[in-house]
Amino acid sequence: MQNLLYLTHRIPYPPTKGDKIRSYHVLKHLSTRYRVYLGTFVDTPADWAHADAVRALCADSCIVRLRPSWARMKSLFALGSEQALTVLYYRSQRLKRWVDDTLRTQAIERILVFSSAMAQYALAAGDARRIIDFVDIDSDKWRQYVSRSRWPQRALYEREHRLLARYERRISRLFEGSLFVSREEAQLFSRFAPETAGKTAYFANGVDADYFSPAREYANPYPDAAQVLAFTGAMDYWPNVDAVEWFAHDVFPLIQARHPDAIFYIVGVRPARAVRELSRRRGIVVTGAVPDIRPYLAHARLAVAPLRLARGVQNKVLEAMAMGKPVVASPQAAEGIEAAAAGSLLIARHADDYVTHASRVLSGAEASAGRLARDHIVRAYDWTRNLATLEAWLEGASDRSALGRAFGAAPGTLASERSAR
Repeated sequence: MQNLLYLTHRIPYPPTKGDKIRSYHVLKHLSTRYRVYLGTFVDTPADWAHADAVRALCADSCIVRLRPSWARMKSLFALGSEQALTVLYYRSQRLKRWVDDTLRTQAIERILVFSSAMAQYALAAGDARRIIDFVDIDSDKWRQYVSRSRWPQRALYEREHRLLARYERRISRLFEGSLFVSREEAQLFSRFAPETAGKTAYFANGVDADYFSPAREYANPYPDAAQVLAFTGAMDYWPNVDAVEWFAHDVFPLIQARHPDAIFYIVGVRPARAVRELSRRRGIVVTGAVPDIRPYLAHARLAVAPLRLARGVQNKVLEAMAMGKPVVASPQAAEGIEAAAAGSLLIARHADDYVTHASRVLSGAEASAGRLARDHIVRAYDWTRNLATLEAWLEGASDRSALGRAFGAAPGTLASERSAR
């Protein structure tokens, strides 16, 4: 087995949130094919309980404690330079020493970097083949934040967008391949960095369809006969907070006017103060952390994903679809999930669209949406199949042919399309 260095910005376990779901399944896949050397951070004290589970998948590992408050303060030193705050946030001399020692002593032949901030540790890699899983375009998140912020945050976000975009483009030139979570994300990056479009591709996330199965028995966490609309996610994450606030104020009252018994459940860890305050409104429940989100999906009438700020693929949407639930999602939340055309994902562009879709589901008029959603997940979101693209890039498949396969096109098709634009 060859030696592979895997660098992630957060410990890839437990697979209970977006980035960890992807990084864990990647690690699990890699561990069967390579001797994996993992460098990562723990930014939540509870995650130390999972360190041994991660180490068991690795030949060696370096797991560094990251204190978010200190990391934020440290990153402010970047303001006196042309460095992105995100890069300095994840800078650790301890991890750098371990990476340098590992590269010097372990004959590393492959390097996989998960998220742009970790690329700083793989700039001097000798002859190792370097692939970066950007997942999504981090710099574009900051661009989206600009539109929903005021000075001085606006100026800070504009700066981070500019400098992180420049850093991402530099990394894409240095690495042998740049991968993303969806066709749309990869195509957007190819337009942003056309000089590296020939080595840019994507591999979709997967879903454990056996775990997220509507065929299992789940105790009902809701009141009897409740007509529940559920939102799931980490509730200290700004895009999630923005989504539920907007939905609670601008959409849900319109749904209640038609369906007085409707209840909006916000399910997820660490609800921000603005989220907790929503529970004062009639028909809104904020649960905080729950041991298992599956019962909350299984017994909901529908799932909603009204995100206005989003990049990449939303695992919350995939999981709800796997549970056989009708999902009403914004175009931002649905991006990268090629299911809307088949009727397995309901798209809402405006408040009235949410009301229309929700009313149809609650009245039983969208009875097939949940079944179509489940069928689509089983068919298109298998981890083993999707990770084959990653393995091809790590093994040095022809960039051009791999790109064609990754985008579902004949080799060279995308290049010709780009030249025609």
